[in-house]
Amino acid sequence: MAQWGAIFSIIAALGGAVLLASVHKIDEGHTGVYYRGGALLTTTSGPGFHLMLPFITTYKSVQTTLQTDEVKNVPCGTSGGVMIYFDRIEVVNYLIPTAVYDIVRNFTADYDKALIFNKVHHELNQFCSVHSLQEVYIGLFDQIDENLKLTLQEDLTSMAPGLIIQAVRVTKPNIPESIRRNYELMESEKTKLLISQQTQKVVEKEAETERIKAVIEAEKVAQVAEIKFGQKVMEKETEKKISEIEDSAFLARQKAKADAEFYTSQRAAEANRLKLTPEYLQLMKYKAIAANSKIYFGNDIPQMFVDSGSAGSSLKASANRPSSTSRTINKEEVGTLLHSITCGCMINSNYTKQ
Repeated sequence: MAQWGAIFSIIAALGGAVLLASVHKIDEGHTGVYYRGGALLTTTSGPGFHLMLPFITTYKSVQTTLQTDEVKNVPCGTSGGVMIYFDRIEVVNYLIPTAVYDIVRNFTADYDKALIFNKVHHELNQFCSVHSLQEVYIGLFDQIDENLKLTLQEDLTSMAPGLIIQAVRVTKPNIPESIRRNYELMESEKTKLLISQQTQKVVEKEAETERIKAVIEAEKVAQVAEIKFGQKVMEKETEKKISEIEDSAFLARQKAKADAEFYTSQRAAEANRLKLTPEYLQLMKYKAIAANSKIYFGNDIPQMFVDSGSAGSSLKASANRPSSTSRTINKEEVGTLLHSITCGCMINSNYTKQ
């Protein structure tokens, strides 16, 4: 009975060992591939627990999420013959799950060794061999990672479809110490040059600022002068307009005055023309005669109205020649005579011929 118990225990232990050997786990973000007798099976598995034939079938878990492969200490010879070393090159990549079987079949489960590590060495040496140390270390260093990424992806697209290069990061290469010191000195001089250039730009900027300030000040002065000039022009134009208005008003007043005087003279002339009747002229004649202190009547009176050349002798002859037909009358008698004439009265015989 004890022997049967021991046998049962052995069988149970062997069954437990077989069961434990047949059960395996695939983590999330990985794909399982299986080998039987060294041959790759077409079956793949996703994350979780799976069963396989113990001791005959083996498996490997292949990562399909983003992973970073580090390629260290990569030697590189430039076109000038200088050997430099890149301490670390990081290649970020991921594998599409559907492409796991083909890539593992062609490049084994350690596909990154053949497709990434070896390719990085090859492509980086290709780049360095056609560029100088100056270009690799300084001039084109910022293009190495992008150039390496594009080159790797181009080759992988044809060799291993499904393997995607996400990014490439390249560290600064190590160069010989003597050359490094020269570059450091060159960088120091370049820094001094940059500082001097920046100082020059600052000085130029300050000068430009001063120039702009001067231009603004000059424009302000010019604008103020222009405004003042405009004010003066407007004042002169206003004065001119006022003067023109005053001249127009004065001219209008003078014209109105002249028109009034002309009208007055015209009306006076018309009135005088209407007055120049024989009766009025006769009246004016007698008024003029009345203004004299003495008046002579008689037959010889017409001899008084002669030209100025013979007036004196005629008047003297008349004065010296006595006449029995004339006499002198006074001013009051002349007034009475004129009144009688204007009233149409008969002249008294006292004033007729004696």
